Amino acid sequence: MKSYIQKLLLLASLITVGITSTSKVISQPLNKPKINAIDLYSNKSFITKAVERTGAAVVTIDTQRFVKKRKFPRNSQLFIDPYFEKFFGLDLPNENRPRIEQNQGSGFIFADGLVMTNAHVVNRSDKVIVGLTNGKKLNAKLIGQDFFTDLAVLKIEGKGPWPKAKLGNSAKIKVGDWAIAVGNPFGLENTVTLGIISNLNRNVTKLGIYDKKLELIQTDAAINPGNSGGPLLNSDGEVIGINTLIRSGPGAGLSFAIPINKAKEIAYQLIKNGKAIHPMIGISLIEESNSERKPNVVKVAYIVPNSPAEKSGIKINDILIKVGNKDIETSSDVIDEISKNGINKQVNILLERKNKFIKLKVKPTDITNLQNN
Repeated sequence: MKSYIQKLLLLASLITVGITSTSKVISQPLNKPKINAIDLYSNKSFITKAVERTGAAVVTIDTQRFVKKRKFPRNSQLFIDPYFEKFFGLDLPNENRPRIEQNQGSGFIFADGLVMTNAHVVNRSDKVIVGLTNGKKLNAKLIGQDFFTDLAVLKIEGKGPWPKAKLGNSAKIKVGDWAIAVGNPFGLENTVTLGIISNLNRNVTKLGIYDKKLELIQTDAAINPGNSGGPLLNSDGEVIGINTLIRSGPGAGLSFAIPINKAKEIAYQLIKNGKAIHPMIGISLIEESNSERKPNVVKVAYIVPNSPAEKSGIKINDILIKVGNKDIETSSDVIDEISKNGINKQVNILLERKNKFIKLKVKPTDITNLQNN
């Protein structure tokens, strides 16, 4: 009996040891995921890091415009239906009095006290107020604006130091790259949306816009009213574009930004001269597919009367082969070469007309001179 009791005690002790040792083995791996989870949550995403680098430089732009009283005859029939106001932007008679019209947009500080934004944000404004992320609101003065590229530069009236956005290189971006839009839609400061670069070099004429000289970055990052003028960032927090346009209607998710390389070029012209120069020769172009020779043929569709193009002998339906030293494959090639040439010297143009090659020299002029013809 004694030996039987001893065996039972020995077996019970072995079971106890086994349970104890097993619980230790099981408990060890359960602790490790907790440590890893803490490490994961402590890491910031690239979006957070990008916004932290640039977010402080993003500003709200409030504009005020004094609208004078409009004079309409008392017997005017325009105001019979109150919905005219919505459709045609007209004032009802009892509201037809002087008032202050307020609008809002976004921008970002890119140099000491200098803000880059869209021209349409500040157009015809009598007063501009810049709101910083720290809550301060300061008056700003318009340095210059360019309607052809929809860009404007403001100078904040105050003392720095100022947070500055780092400008990137829009020539290096590719379709599929991350795109982060920052702005103040509907007055909601520092709103961030994420997407990708959907396409590059979008011609605004394909969007039904004919009074701008722009090739835009297309992104699916949401850009809402009030985002205009705010920065489009890459994954490193560098500004690669300026949010400018939303395409509404069927097919949502179409947003557009001005490439920062073009914006910098125009901004520095505005700072130096108060205006930007846009070299033109006075032609409209179309691209036609021609599989026999090359994918695209760039032809002259229209010539502005009394323009440098007309004076040099360029005719409608001429095919542009070469401008300067550049072989022409797209209409963008022509625009780029004319812009690089400037307005102070002639540019060599090789064209084809009725299977004959013709060489001409054309001296571009500023686009404002074409408009005054």
